[in-house]
Amino acid sequence: MKFIITKSIFENIISSMQPFLEKKDASSITSHIYLEVNDEKLILKATDYEIGLECNIESITEAIYGKATVNGSNLLGIIKRLKDSDIVIETTDNNLVIKQNKSTFKLPMYDADEYPSLILNDNLNHLDISTINLINSIRKITPAIDNNNPKFELNGALIDIKNSKINFVSTDTRRLAISFLQNITNDEAQFIIPKKAIIEIQKLFLDDANISYDENNLIISNKNMKFFTKLINGKFPDYERIIPANLKYNLSIPKNVLVESIKLVTSLFSNIKITFQPNSIIFESLDEDTESKTQIDIELNIDSDFYLAVNAKYLLDFLSQTTKENVTIGFNESNLPFYLEDEKFFTIVMPIVLEK
Repeated sequence: MKFIITKSIFENIISSMQPFLEKKDASSITSHIYLEVNDEKLILKATDYEIGLECNIESITEAIYGKATVNGSNLLGIIKRLKDSDIVIETTDNNLVIKQNKSTFKLPMYDADEYPSLILNDNLNHLDISTINLINSIRKITPAIDNNNPKFELNGALIDIKNSKINFVSTDTRRLAISFLQNITNDEAQFIIPKKAIIEIQKLFLDDANISYDENNLIISNKNMKFFTKLINGKFPDYERIIPANLKYNLSIPKNVLVESIKLVTSLFSNIKITFQPNSIIFESLDEDTESKTQIDIELNIDSDFYLAVNAKYLLDFLSQTTKENVTIGFNESNLPFYLEDEKFFTIVMPIVLEK
């Protein structure tokens, strides 16, 4: 195998493949990147069995057919140190040889024929949704996906395809985030995408791609790239029963005022109390050792004082994903979950219960 490639192109692809490599066991073949030159094209693959990426690069020269595997982390370490000019890569005596000008590096290879295949079941369901809408929807709910929860299904995002809409749902048990789109042609289905995959999808795809799935896998592909992830096998909680049917108050508040006030009182401690009064909102830290407090004057359509105590991170996570100038805060009682809403996106947050 041999090919010549521009350093910047090769480095970008090798960098994008790092999250797909086995990190704990450097002796595993899945810590390697698979390379193959075929039909004047370079094919690269990386997978840890749970998640995988395949890329095709046509901008190579002096291509000679062959295949190889090489430790992905070590390969990136070498490529990063090279100058911004063409690189010659070839295989000799069970080594991958990297050359640039008078510099030469050798990395040991494994048997490329033993590299796991990324070819999956062809009998897949097509998800008729634009990639941009998918990315925008999952980006909004990503902060609320749990980490390392013993209930594996909470370590991912639920895609709930209903008759008239598609819900994108996540929860870390303290909050529930839902964004949604209109469903026109897709059959009803549910599947859970792992958080790691959710994060990588947002990095990889900016243009339209083909999205398909079965009961075990999700695949997103375009002309030059194919991404796959195994889905989480589990039953997501019945999230719809948590959504309040009625709310006593719905307040529309300027987003920038909320963000500025919350950040002002959370420089030292993240738990805050927000008191809504007929003519103002008071923000104060719940830190017992220091005092942080600010007030904004605003006319609210309420007839008595009302407070919410909450981890400010949940509010800021929601506000960072909103697009409108005003957001809606809905509530019933101080110690009951409250509701944050922007267009086609809302979050329900469990409050901190304060002693009266």
